[in-house]
Amino acid sequence: MMMSLRNWLLGTAVFASLASATPAPNYGGSNSSGSLPVVNLGYEKQRATLYNSTGGYYNFSNIRYAAPPVGDLRFAAPQAPAKNLSVVQTGSPGRICPQADPAWLLIAEQFLPLYLGQGQTQFNSSSFNVSSSGGLPAVDPRTTEDCLFLDVVVPKAIFDNAGKGKGAPVLVWIYGGGYTAGDKTDSGSSAGLILRSQSNNSTGVIYVAMNYRLGAFGWLSGPTFQENGTANAGLYDQRFALEWVQKHISKFGGDPSRVTVFGESAGGGSVMHQITAYGGAKPVPFQQALTQSPGFQPLASNNQNEQIFNDYLAILNVSTLQEARSLPFETLMTANTIQVGQSKYGFFVYGPAVDGDFVPALAGELLLHGQYAKNLSIMVGHNLDEGLLFTSPYNSNNSAVEESLLTALPTLVGLPNVTDYILNTLYPPIFDGSQAQGYTNQIARAAAISSELIFTCNTFYLDKAFNNNTHAYYFTIFPGLHGMDIPYTYFNGPSPSVLNDTVATTLQQYITRFAETGNPNSPRAPYFPVYGSNATVQDLNISSITQVRDPAANYRCDFWQKALYQ
Repeated sequence: MMMSLRNWLLGTAVFASLASATPAPNYGGSNSSGSLPVVNLGYEKQRATLYNSTGGYYNFSNIRYAAPPVGDLRFAAPQAPAKNLSVVQTGSPGRICPQADPAWLLIAEQFLPLYLGQGQTQFNSSSFNVSSSGGLPAVDPRTTEDCLFLDVVVPKAIFDNAGKGKGAPVLVWIYGGGYTAGDKTDSGSSAGLILRSQSNNSTGVIYVAMNYRLGAFGWLSGPTFQENGTANAGLYDQRFALEWVQKHISKFGGDPSRVTVFGESAGGGSVMHQITAYGGAKPVPFQQALTQSPGFQPLASNNQNEQIFNDYLAILNVSTLQEARSLPFETLMTANTIQVGQSKYGFFVYGPAVDGDFVPALAGELLLHGQYAKNLSIMVGHNLDEGLLFTSPYNSNNSAVEESLLTALPTLVGLPNVTDYILNTLYPPIFDGSQAQGYTNQIARAAAISSELIFTCNTFYLDKAFNNNTHAYYFTIFPGLHGMDIPYTYFNGPSPSVLNDTVATTLQQYITRFAETGNPNSPRAPYFPVYGSNATVQDLNISSITQVRDPAANYRCDFWQKALYQ
């Protein structure tokens, strides 16, 4: 079975000496189920799934936060769960949402070690073996359409103090995975984050992570779909979970007025869309936000969204959304697997789309025009080379790079002057290392375009929108590919995924201190300056933690933010 993008990145031979799968959580000893505490949520009673005696925290797993999104609730906004207080829920069994991966990851798995191993200037594209058994990937046994659940991990001292004083700060995680894969547990154990939060002379933080719908189940859009479907249902799921935190986290000892939402990749892009939700016309259910490598393909075209919807219906062999709602779950899941599997190189088909409601315009445009939640503390992060993972090895000449650009932004087909400006002024075929990201070949040039269009410029938009009064990190431990900072975020002891333990513990200090105070600085970590007018970022590199100017603070990102490619 093809793994999610993050798990593939950590487990592939590309980083045989640098990375491996994140270690499984160490739960330590656990109490018998009868002695574990129960929380009455008003609609359900939830017993802690386990007590981690090593870390001193309870894990409440698989708490239902929304009704099953099945039947008429398929492709619709989440609804409140039914009341059921007769049975105490225990968090079993585990649940993940239906998901899929693109087939091009099979090529990337072979391409990246060759490219990184041979050196950028020496690499030549060649044929890659993408043969498989011919069948569909195996389905994780935890997969279910009824997947809208979340986890709460809470230190015992915080839980025991619930209702007795000021609550603890809360970290809410939104996972990445291209909006088509991932789940609330696959980034790793939160034990390291909780431990680091307690080292700040406090009782620590509460950690929450939610599932949200993926692929066609959560991200269909377009004018016809929206006649009786909810576009960007995945964003509504996330919002519903964040509202659940506001309503219920105090029962676990948390403070709903000190909630930090954070996420990486699709999770970071989701956080960005939560900040810009409804163009800032509605209050947001959090006070602070951290976006790590926030990414999404800018889907602003009604035609493009309509085509994705029609393609899905065609695979299902139906003509309307209502017909799709009546099909067996397995049929819908298979069609999603096929559609995502056929994604063009570097893409995943699905993601946030302009819908005129939750997403009234592209997030960058909303930030440019002041249409976002403004009373927030913001921290951002991006990596050295965000785009290479999503760059085809067949970008060997100018024509191939242009084709890749038009694939990412099909609206450019009718805008030859804009296309020319992008390819010959912003990212010209000059390979002396003087251009964006210092590219010296066509592959690195294409990667630079992807990096800025889809990832790094998003952090710059947020920095500017919040008057540069933000904190930004820059992860440059080689090769600094997209996702490589996640093992550092979820560090929980020595791991081949982490080359510098000090960087990992420092990043965790920054994150947890930010959750506690709105400022990442603490006596236990190197000083972290504000972004400021000099665009200062905290450079997390293999040998030291220093400050450099943000490479995303450039005129190219100013261009991309205006979305002149529409």
